[in-house]
Amino acid sequence: MIGSNNAEAFATARARMVAEQLRARGIDDDRVLAAFSRVPRHEFVPAEHRDDAYSDYPLPIGEGQTISQPYIVAAMTQNLRLQPRDLVLEIGTGSGFQTAVLAELAAHVYSIERFEALAAPARGVLGRLGYRNITVFTGDGSAGLPELAPFDAVIVSAAAPRVNPAWFEQLVEGGRIIVPVGTPQAQELHLVQKVNGKASTTRLDPCRFVPLVGAEGFPGAG
Repeated sequence: MIGSNNAEAFATARARMVAEQLRARGIDDDRVLAAFSRVPRHEFVPAEHRDDAYSDYPLPIGEGQTISQPYIVAAMTQNLRLQPRDLVLEIGTGSGFQTAVLAELAAHVYSIERFEALAAPARGVLGRLGYRNITVFTGDGSAGLPELAPFDAVIVSAAAPRVNPAWFEQLVEGGRIIVPVGTPQAQELHLVQKVNGKASTTRLDPCRFVPLVGAEGFPGAG
């Protein structure tokens, strides 16, 4: 077991995660790999699961939600091709881990979490770690944030029945959305780029996320 204050052991586990779960499986963007090397994933995991923080599977964080498998977080992030000046909209803050990774790569991350019981501790951890380019809202992420649009990228950390038109409308020309699309039981990552005002979709890895909660989510979710 890793002691809760054993920084060296967590750093070793983090380096192993980057090498074995990310780089070895095709994550080759140096900026993304560096972000994963910097963000202390164990800080975003409930104490009872901290020893498994760098393991190759999702972990529960409360409210029926999870912190996603490291590889899926990395794959989604890499496919967004974030640049240092980008503004990012994240749907589903969850633990705040994905939010922190995005903040390492972009100018500002606006993140929406449906459950205040998750949003509040995520704000606390992100603030304690020194992130100043993140704003976490509590609300229905399925509507996006039209008052702060447009965004260079949108990332959805929950399964959706479709790519919500509101998200697409809030993109700049050339912007990207990545979202798990499918049923509540199984999805496929869709990367959507706005090209001449129209959607160009690339289908990526199969995946499994918790269902999106909100007006544009699955009926009965949450």
